[in-house]
Amino acid sequence: MIERIIEWSVRNKFMVILATLFVILGGVTAMIRTPLDAIPDLSDVQVILYTEYAGQAPQVVEDQVTYPLTTAMLSVPYAKVVRGYSFFGISFVYIIFEDGTDLYWARSRVLEYLNFVSGRLPPG
Repeated sequence: MIERIIEWSVRNKFMVILATLFVILGGVTAMIRTPLDAIPDLSDVQVILYTEYAGQAPQVVEDQVTYPLTTAMLSVPYAKVVRGYSFFGISFVYIIFEDGTDLYWARSRVLEYLNFVSGRLPPG
């Protein structure tokens, strides 16, 4: 069978060249139209709350800022993980959302819950 294909190719050089050109043209067209994302975003959707409480020890920041924020953010819809970190005078609360959650939707939900909890935070 391979012998017959080779014989046909030798007798029909124009058809082989034409088929080769179509395959090359199709490959170049596919290469141009294929979208390229050089650095895909594989990170989780997350919102980070950064709070300053100047001059306070980590335990005070934990009790008065980080803990109230963390407990309030636990009830944000589609929040998968909520982590709070307290340091000298600053607090970080990370809210990580489920896959497929829109970032802007997540930010607006966090702002809603942040407005709710703001009355329980120290002034300043």
